[in-house]
Amino acid sequence: MMKKAWNVQDLIVFDDDNYTIINKPPFLSTLEDRNDPNNVLGLFRKENANYQVCHRLDKETSGVLILSKHEQAFKAAALQFQERTIEKIYHALVKGQFMNEVIQVDVPLRTSGSGKAIVDRRNGKEALTLFRPKQFFKGYTLVEAKPITGRTHQIRAHLAYLKFPICGDVLYDGEPIYLSTVKKNYKRKVDMDERPLFSRVGLHAHAIKLTNVNKNIISISCDYPKDMAIILKKLNKYS
Repeated sequence: MMKKAWNVQDLIVFDDDNYTIINKPPFLSTLEDRNDPNNVLGLFRKENANYQVCHRLDKETSGVLILSKHEQAFKAAALQFQERTIEKIYHALVKGQFMNEVIQVDVPLRTSGSGKAIVDRRNGKEALTLFRPKQFFKGYTLVEAKPITGRTHQIRAHLAYLKFPICGDVLYDGEPIYLSTVKKNYKRKVDMDERPLFSRVGLHAHAIKLTNVNKNIISISCDYPKDMAIILKKLNKYS
């Protein structure tokens, strides 16, 4: 299977002397991936060797990602992440009808040897996320998540803790979306296995707000990638 050739200019949604902000596509790693030579940092360092990524998104997660162009900008962003003054909004697609209220999950997490985040109230690190339903569909909900801390897999683990794992998130028992689960009177073709409509982790980093080096506010939101836009359109249609 051929690897996709990424054009970095197509990914950029904001650019100045300090930061480049991109809309990361799914299946593109933030940092070096031994299974794939393409990654965000490697691609952008071909343009400017001083680039650093200011935070990370999981490989299957799409959306807004900040890169710094020089050390002062990197340190300024790092301090804001440390002080929790950067605002991040994610959208997650989950199976079932989510609670129709704001939910605060304050459950410590620890990363296991397998890379999975697990709840550990004794040895885990503080992890705090706010959730609220954004849109209800038949059998599914688009949930808005606002992570206050920044633990590995925090949103994924906290939604699984609430018994609403993200669609397609196999690591946390999230199921793919099939047409038979959303379309009334669906008839499967005889002797044919049904293929999922959506099978990756249904998580999108929708928006971010930070203070630039010059003290101006940068506020960016990113459109859904094609696959997520299509599945939301289908859920709308059959709801």
